[in-house]
Amino acid sequence: MKKVILTFLSVLLLQTCAFAFESAIKFVQVTDVHFEANKPYKVKVLEETVKDINRLKNLSFVVFTGDNLNNPNPDDLDDFVKIINKLEVPYYIVLGDHDVAKSKNLSKDRYSEIIRENNILWLRRSWNYSFKKKGYKFLIVDGAKEVIPGSVGYYRADTREWLDKQLAKNSKRPVIIFQHYPIMDMKEFGTGKLKTHRTYQPEKYFEILDKYNNVLAVLSGHFHVNAEEMRNGVYHISTPTLLGTPHQYKIIDIISKEGLSPIIYTQLKEVEVE
Repeated sequence: MKKVILTFLSVLLLQTCAFAFESAIKFVQVTDVHFEANKPYKVKVLEETVKDINRLKNLSFVVFTGDNLNNPNPDDLDDFVKIINKLEVPYYIVLGDHDVAKSKNLSKDRYSEIIRENNILWLRRSWNYSFKKKGYKFLIVDGAKEVIPGSVGYYRADTREWLDKQLAKNSKRPVIIFQHYPIMDMKEFGTGKLKTHRTYQPEKYFEILDKYNNVLAVLSGHFHVNAEEMRNGVYHISTPTLLGTPHQYKIIDIISKEGLSPIIYTQLKEVEVE
């Protein structure tokens, strides 16, 4: 029997803004798949996850928040995309530190090209991009490095500038951010690996978030743990690696009604792999 684990019954009640519309949306976050086409078990995990997600009702989309591959291998990416193309809802992709490396013939541009070769609907030209669904604005923020990849995230000045402009432009709309590298030092991660997996100069990112009251949540991977913390009205959500034991992804429901602040519910869903 498949299990659903309620991880917090995570509730976000923003005191600073209430958006004047009624909307509900459900989506899935899958992170740190570390896919390798020559590892049958990893292939099976991803295939079973896609089947499991396709059984969910009223789902709007799926987002893969980085480290989709274990190594920046074009052939692995080709197979990865062919499997996730079986999803019955749209999907969006974030880059992680394992995904790209120019020295391995998998630059960010080539990554996009391979996705596009397998999915004609993939039109992204930049890895900082946005989309809208049911009154919500979703931002994909890129912190990966392709020249000297590493476990330390880096949100460049031009990325932060793009984020600032997006938040300003959507000041009357609730915003959810997806990225690979967390900017919060989640307590569940422990202090040891924070030295090697931290994000460089997170305070510059926080300066942007603190200017606005329309950001509901920031969802990330990278730490391989389940953690959820609030900072200045923004809900920071970290999701475990799909390859963990048990294999898990996260379902996020957001509900907003006129005159009330949005509420976020999260739950971990286990995938059985025989």
